[in-house]
Amino acid sequence: MRVIGLAAALSLTLGAAAASETKVRIGYIGVEQPAPPVLSNLDPVPDDRALAGARLGLADNQTTGKFMGQEWVLSETLVPEGGDALAAARAALAATRVLVLDAPAETLTAIADLPEAEGALLFNATAPDAALRDGACRANLFHTLPSDAMRADALAQFLVQRRWTDVALISGAHPRDHAFAEALKASIAKFRLTLTGEKEWVFDADMRRNASAEVPLFTQQLGEHDVLLVADEIGDFGRYVVYNTWLPRPVAGSEELVPQAWSPVVEQWGAAQLQSRFEDQAHRDMTPEDYAAWAAIRTLGEAVTRTGSDDIAVLRDYILSDAFELAGFKGRPLSFRPWNGQLRQPIPIVTDRAVVATAPLEGFFHQGNELDTLGRDAPETTCRAFQE
Repeated sequence: MRVIGLAAALSLTLGAAAASETKVRIGYIGVEQPAPPVLSNLDPVPDDRALAGARLGLADNQTTGKFMGQEWVLSETLVPEGGDALAAARAALAATRVLVLDAPAETLTAIADLPEAEGALLFNATAPDAALRDGACRANLFHTLPSDAMRADALAQFLVQRRWTDVALISGAHPRDHAFAEALKASIAKFRLTLTGEKEWVFDADMRRNASAEVPLFTQQLGEHDVLLVADEIGDFGRYVVYNTWLPRPVAGSEELVPQAWSPVVEQWGAAQLQSRFEDQAHRDMTPEDYAAWAAIRTLGEAVTRTGSDDIAVLRDYILSDAFELAGFKGRPLSFRPWNGQLRQPIPIVTDRAVVATAPLEGFFHQGNELDTLGRDAPETTCRAFQE
């Protein structure tokens, strides 16, 4: 089974043994759901996806905490498939005012709207939905995973820079595919690219045998284009599109050339050292969800260390301030957007073997922070909760 709804509940209490010591208790709640069916099982989802990143963030906080009078403790709870995630959240909120969540968008907003969550500090580590950063935003909900819009804008910047201005699009039928396809189309319009053709993947045949015959015919009607975009966020069909298209064109999006929060091929700016520590601990590569969970817990560690406080209001104000910076091994300091709680961060554009580029790219300017060329900028957002 695939773990897609996980929460980390972080409680801050002063240790009774010494008034100068801060104890940070972190409770991890996991909600299991079945993975969607796909044509290939070559890329299984790790059972500890996101959880392993949280564990590494905890270890990093413990390293700093030894010198700062902090003690960090992690406990883990699993909610079985069909279990009550809101009951688990209520139990966590009874012990803490800080949660790091790995859950679907509807669960995130339901948790954020609990009476027990009022005034709490919540982190979304795995849901990329644009609505959570826009009209469905909540003042107590922050986001450490990049949104679909951020990833799509990163790829669009790369296409503009390469002058690949005519693009075609294939999208899958899963809701995650639809969401990323909509983000890609919004970025196409934002960066004035041209969408020459669009089709939805409709095959239920075994592409492992039929791709070379079916895909050329399927892509023949997409019009003349420079690059073919694929929205296949669940990893169902995209691998069979590459090198089987009617026109000999590069493939990008969910397959081949991919904008990601994190990838094993990211090595600059100390990233290789983070990758190595993660591999030593988890015995696998770090996923984007692992990175986002790590960043959420490190955000809390940085805020507690810099403010010297465990007061939630103090921590929230600091995290949203210009003074907050998180060293995220991406070449630039990371910070949070005060209009929707999204963690600003560069987006690597990668293949399986290398980083091709890192957005924001040269030539894309912003009056404040160039990272805000990726995703919803302040004038574009309909999020009002952070201004109330």
